Amino acid sequence: MGVPDGNVANGAKLFKTRCAQCHVVEAGAPHKVGPNLNGLFKRLSGTADGYSYSAAMIKKQVQWSEEEMFVYLENPKKYVPGTKMVFAGFKKAQDRADVIAYLKDST
Repeated sequence: MGVPDGNVANGAKLFKTRCAQCHVVEAGAPHKVGPNLNGLFKRLSGTADGYSYSAAMIKKQVQWSEEEMFVYLENPKKYVPGTKMVFAGFKKAQDRADVIAYLKDST
């Protein structure tokens, strides 16, 4: 199963209401509770400079792609047992696709 086409505008709304309390996407912006997501795609998990990741996220060593992010965002704690991320996930495939479209567009 591939990643469905996402809607950037809806993804922006979802990011603002479900992600922005912990993450930012702007280049050079400081980390919040979670890491800055700028440059996320093609980066290895646990490698954003200046952010203190969990050992589990560093050990995962996944290169973030749309496909990996699609699986991760459904249930972060299942995908990376031991992650610090407390977010339960986006259960709807379209919501995940929309957030990914937004991240691709804004990072």
